[in-house]
Amino acid sequence: MKKVNVVKENRDFSRIINNGKRYWNDVFSIYYSENDKETYRFGISVSKKIGNAVTRNKIKRQIRNIVDKYKNIYPKNQDYIIIVRKNYINLTFNEVSDKYIELMRKITHIKEKKDEEKK
Repeated sequence: MKKVNVVKENRDFSRIINNGKRYWNDVFSIYYSENDKETYRFGISVSKKIGNAVTRNKIKRQIRNIVDKYKNIYPKNQDYIIIVRKNYINLTFNEVSDKYIELMRKITHIKEKKDEEKK
């Protein structure tokens, strides 16, 4: 994931979580919101309840890998905050990847429907 595609500032995290829409499953909660940039951006949050720093960083690397792998499904001008839930540690990487893609397809499909209604 390129540095331009990363949400880093706390105020951006707060804005997206407080004003954005949320979809979730047993592994992820994903908040998304419009932005004024020409690209999509991602922020990843892993709670200390999930594990120590090594475990949390491993989870973030895995999520960044999944985000990069499927970068063609994200619409432009969107910010996403991915919050990892505790059930993540019980699943394999492939199961986590499937759950993530299933949730993102639901989000992008809903986004496409709203765009069609505006036309």
